[in-house]
Amino acid sequence: MLVALLAFARLYYVTHQAPPAPAPGQAPAAKPPVRITPPDLGPAACRGLDAVLGDLLQSDGGTPMDAGDAATAWSDARRQLGDCPTPPAAACARGPALASRAPLTAKDGLPRELLATLCERCAPDDNPCGQAVTRALREAASRGNPDLQEAHWSLDHAGPALGAACQELVRQAVGPAAVTGAVMEPPLLALLEELAPTCVKTGQLPAPLLNAAAMQQGARAPRLATLNTQGAVETKPIEPDQQKGPGDAFRAFDRDELSGVKLPLADAGPDGALRLEYAPALKYAVSFQVLATGPGSLRAHVRAPDGVGRAGPGGTGFFVDPTVCRFRGTGRWEICKPAVPLLDVDALSVLPERPGVELKELEIIGAR
Repeated sequence: MLVALLAFARLYYVTHQAPPAPAPGQAPAAKPPVRITPPDLGPAACRGLDAVLGDLLQSDGGTPMDAGDAATAWSDARRQLGDCPTPPAAACARGPALASRAPLTAKDGLPRELLATLCERCAPDDNPCGQAVTRALREAASRGNPDLQEAHWSLDHAGPALGAACQELVRQAVGPAAVTGAVMEPPLLALLEELAPTCVKTGQLPAPLLNAAAMQQGARAPRLATLNTQGAVETKPIEPDQQKGPGDAFRAFDRDELSGVKLPLADAGPDGALRLEYAPALKYAVSFQVLATGPGSLRAHVRAPDGVGRAGPGGTGFFVDPTVCRFRGTGRWEICKPAVPLLDVDALSVLPERPGVELKELEIIGAR
């Protein structure tokens, strides 16, 4: 027992004593180097991709290069990009320079193929094709004339940025096109018609918003109506669930053509002189029949994604308000039958255009 205790004491002393001090003039022992694990920069193809693209664009843009050497250089760059699953942001930023050297009409498709692969692999925030769509929308909204074919190609090849590009289309073009009174520049409408089919085909454009824009723009953007995918449904006259306006508003729905409700012009604010609400929303509205004396219009209230269209009162979300019917008020029935059905209607507003307008009867034909 005593021997074991002595052995333990000796081992403790040896392992816990301070290291010996260096002799005079002798440098202290060097500490072992700290090992730092380098960050994972991804495949080697990704790490060198930006430099390869930079050299290629610089040579292609200024220094003469043999045609065979140029083709080989582009092929090598395309092969390296093919080995890089997610290009770095610096490489993605080469997209505009690539696009300028890769026109759609060029016979040599290598630069365009490389740009397509870059777009299909770059992250949404760095995606050159998604950024090209956004630039085209801003240019069109500023009365510019972006290249429609180039914008269409960019949207088709946006890859992971397709959803964000379609959201930008909705925010900058579809939403404003569905709002009464919004000024839509012709280049922006043309770009909307060019890009909308891709977003519809991929399920990135809400049908209620698209149909509202088609209804508001009508002949100014006829291609929008052709994108409607809603089939025929069984419809009938559907009265509103709630009415806000004059106390005798019910007379517009009593099926008596002799009675009616006078619409005060002074109270015709954003919600109109008469607001007709549906809860739940009216799923389809396909036709509007009006009997009135005096002119006016009907506007729909359709909910929209956040940041699209108009902001609701008191932070109640966003909506668009296309004009779905303009009536002259001749004292006879007038029928407004839009080219596409209106979807998910929360409310309809009746707005007179002058004092003394009387709404005799109003029928909304649709389906729940």
